[in-house]
Amino acid sequence: MKAIAGLLALSAVLAACSGGSEGETETSTQAEASAPTAPAGPLAATDISTLDGTILANFTGNAANGKQAFAQCRTCHVTDAGVNKIGPSLNNIIGRTAGTVPGYTYSAANAGAGFVWTKEKLFQFLEKPQRVIPQTKMIYAGLPDPQKRADLIAYLEKPY
Repeated sequence: MKAIAGLLALSAVLAACSGGSEGETETSTQAEASAPTAPAGPLAATDISTLDGTILANFTGNAANGKQAFAQCRTCHVTDAGVNKIGPSLNNIIGRTAGTVPGYTYSAANAGAGFVWTKEKLFQFLEKPQRVIPQTKMIYAGLPDPQKRADLIAYLEKPY
């Protein structure tokens, strides 16, 4: 029984991290089919291109909507300083060097990513994390909706 309960809990975590509605999944799958393949290594620190060609500057983020979007992130992350869960704390992520939250064990890919989290880089990462940092431990498939990404970033700037 404990094994079954553990599997159910793991399934719930994975479902939360895969995120999005059925329509978003279909859109994401279609975008992946037509998108160029991911590079073998991490994207350059200065590369902020997205699969769908959008840029953050074209969107005005809404922190209240971003707080709602963060609900699915909360399975693995918190915005409190010094608190790590399955994923690292996202407190003050904007302006922080990737892979540097104290007390969190990053994958070698994240620890060696070599960039600072700008809003634009986060916008790109949230679209498809594995594209930006191949072999990241983050199992989240990505958030294809650029407005939701902008909203989430607005919330992460001031999550209080």
